[in-house]
Amino acid sequence: MFKKNKKYILDGGSGQTLMEMGLRTTGDLWSAQALIDKNLHYMVLNMHKDFINSGSELIVTANFSVRRRLLERYNLLDSLKVATQSAGEIASRARNESNKKVIIAGSLPNQGNTYSPIQFETEETIYKYFFEIANILNNYVDIFYLDVLSSIKEIKLALEATKKFKKQVLVGVHLRYDANLPSGETLNQLFENIKDYNCCGIISACVSPEIVELSLPILDKQNLPFGYKMNLFKNLPTNNENTFNEEGFEGDREYEDPIELLGTRNNEYLGNKYKNFVISTLGKGASLIGGCCEIKPRHITLLKSII
Repeated sequence: MFKKNKKYILDGGSGQTLMEMGLRTTGDLWSAQALIDKNLHYMVLNMHKDFINSGSELIVTANFSVRRRLLERYNLLDSLKVATQSAGEIASRARNESNKKVIIAGSLPNQGNTYSPIQFETEETIYKYFFEIANILNNYVDIFYLDVLSSIKEIKLALEATKKFKKQVLVGVHLRYDANLPSGETLNQLFENIKDYNCCGIISACVSPEIVELSLPILDKQNLPFGYKMNLFKNLPTNNENTFNEEGFEGDREYEDPIELLGTRNNEYLGNKYKNFVISTLGKGASLIGGCCEIKPRHITLLKSII
């Protein structure tokens, strides 16, 4: 999928971009809200097109928040299939309307709490959930993207669930403050466990610039293309705790935004600081470069001017 010696620009964060565009969300539904409500589909379409027009060569379907455990909390589980299908359809439409060569990656998000290795279901059930999402998205996507997963067990279950579809998989692994997985497992252990699967690359997913810098020398030890989708949250943890957990939000609030808890460095990384950071990571071998929370189309425009 990814050509040797070529740099690829990935997209940024869908949920935060949608909220900046005006999305009002119930609790922490975020992008799921825009997929469940057909009247908001235009926002998802415009979000994808904004990233593509800014220079993104890969976009991720916007179903990160369309997860069973999250939807159950809001009595919206019946919306899972339609919302996931809408994510695929809208991403495909965005590519067609942009008339540009863009890779569509189908999001397979974690099945517990964001950034947490804690599982509330059996391995068989987690596998079933991943398969369900992959099956819905399969006809719309070129590859699958393991979207911010936090343990080797969950990553392997997702990889097993995609085998039937014979598509390559981009592994997006979340890392804690010491560049280990939130489960405590190391990247080297992860490399050993995924080497026999059909992976086309591996990136650190929704991590700070500081963790990107820590992870790149380790990611460089394996043979797959590698890089990052970094976030620009401001208030980073100083202990062994995971960086963020949905349980930290009060579900009865009308409007929830991660930056209310974690702050943002969005504007700090718009000028030379961002350029110098990206140039540094390119020098360390990164070839898959994009963003997650708080990385907007304007950041991708700046990225495009460098790559």
